[in-house]
Amino acid sequence: MNDNLQAAYGFTDAVPSVEQRNRVLRNTYWLLALSLVPTVLGSWVGLQMGFSWFAARPFIGFMVFMGVAFGFFFAIEKTKNSGLGVILLLAFTFFMGLMLSRMIGAVLGNFRNGSQLITMAFGGTALVFFGMATLASTMKRDISGLGKWLFVGVIGLIVASVANIWLQMPALMMTVSVLAVVIFSAYMLYDLKRIVDGGETNYVTATLAIYLDVYNVFVHLLSLLGIFGGERD
Repeated sequence: MNDNLQAAYGFTDAVPSVEQRNRVLRNTYWLLALSLVPTVLGSWVGLQMGFSWFAARPFIGFMVFMGVAFGFFFAIEKTKNSGLGVILLLAFTFFMGLMLSRMIGAVLGNFRNGSQLITMAFGGTALVFFGMATLASTMKRDISGLGKWLFVGVIGLIVASVANIWLQMPALMMTVSVLAVVIFSAYMLYDLKRIVDGGETNYVTATLAIYLDVYNVFVHLLSLLGIFGGERD
């Protein structure tokens, strides 16, 4: 899902200056931090409302979710050079918070150490992000060719996740979560390195890409922590 903007990920002919690249990176970090606010708010609203997204029909829920998400992607890409793009991005992160609330509620409701698991998943995601950000700013190697392989990996994750709606195999769910943490961590490095190298010059597009990386790492880390560290009553 993270490379839904493949068409928008083309390199520009002129390499931006160091100052321009630093500005894009700085604005991306600020907007990414801001995007966490509506995500948390959406999660809180979802918990208060008992939000459930087609819980009885998970496949239909998945398809509707993908439709809404790609609608946001399209709208954000079309308005990325205006203030409306920022507003739509923040609206999308609120929507993603709503979607996250069901998982948060399940963790809090099923495990007596649910709060601790959520904190650990957040801390682990932060460590991954800072690690990838440091690596992206220091490594000299060109990793632009990594994108197509990561995209194939994401498609594989989506196919496996959809298949498991019917298969309901815990081992497959665990495998998907492990691979997702690895793939989206690598995607995080790839997306950050694109900004550092001047391949991405729009901070709204950059923030959307990195937000999806961070979101997916958090979700799948939390899933794994629930499997291996959840303490049931």
